[in-house]
Amino acid sequence: MNPLASAAKNWFAAVVRGWDRFWFTPAQPHTLALLRILGGGMILYTHLVWSINLEAFLGPQGWLPRGATAVLNQTAEGNIYAWSYLAWVDSPALVWPLHIAALIVLAMLVAGFWTRATSILAFVITLSYCHRLPMAMFGLDQINALLAMYLMVGRSGDVWSVDRWLATRKHAAPPIAPSIGTNIAIRLIQLHMCIIYLFGGIGKMKGVTWWDGTATWYSFSNLEYQSLDMLWTVHYPAVLSLLTHITVFWETFYCFLVWNKITRPICLALAVAVHGGIALFLGMKTFGLVMIIANMAFLSPEFVHATVALLCRPFAKLLARRDAVPLGPPRAAFLTNPSSTSRR
Repeated sequence: MNPLASAAKNWFAAVVRGWDRFWFTPAQPHTLALLRILGGGMILYTHLVWSINLEAFLGPQGWLPRGATAVLNQTAEGNIYAWSYLAWVDSPALVWPLHIAALIVLAMLVAGFWTRATSILAFVITLSYCHRLPMAMFGLDQINALLAMYLMVGRSGDVWSVDRWLATRKHAAPPIAPSIGTNIAIRLIQLHMCIIYLFGGIGKMKGVTWWDGTATWYSFSNLEYQSLDMLWTVHYPAVLSLLTHITVFWETFYCFLVWNKITRPICLALAVAVHGGIALFLGMKTFGLVMIIANMAFLSPEFVHATVALLCRPFAKLLARRDAVPLGPPRAAFLTNPSSTSRR
């Protein structure tokens, strides 16, 4: 065979093997289960907040009536693709029972009860509220919908769930086995996060304040978002400029840095610092927290399992179940480089 053709064939075969390893290597469910508990808990909390003034949002005299929502969701051709079961009701006698049922389903997801069914219902619920109240949606709701969508794909209820507990109570539960669906769910979350950060970084680079280093100061000095007095930072312009440029660099190149096992810890530490800062200093506590939760998709199942077992040592017997494939040591807290694993 021609050497050039042989090299091309080998290259293509290596690409196919890499693609296969990346998507179809079975993964343990511990990381996805953690996202189910924490991400599902955030989704439940978000919908609990609607209860404070539910009729003002979904009632017949609400701030955003059903007719207005239909107009906002219409395409130029008059079609409505933003489906929501809440678009059919506004009577308090129906809205409240539907809302309470939604809260029960979301609580069941967090607890891992009938997880396969409740994960699908949770996505339908989350998307329905987003489509019914488009003018009241923020970044938090978008990340909630992201997590809800991908929790449907994997087996997030295989550990740390009521489903698992019931299985061990009724009969000898099968060992916790890795699955391809779980790996696909985690990969989709990871790639979605990379896309979010890439376009966020590109968007920031369009602004002058991100180039001259003053964006962080303008954020701190905006009294609408300020939760802690950060005006004293005006005396340290060099620090403000450094924080600004680190933020835009990290966000733009997140999609490259997070896949390398050497730079991944730094990248995730910066994610905690940036979103923790947003939560503490800019008043967006829930958004900052849900972004940190979403970044946990890059934690390895081994590290998640070891950390939870350490934090819940008194309940170690409940958490430690024999796995079909041993999890092994924590491996420095992060996912193994996809190229170093093989499908078996």
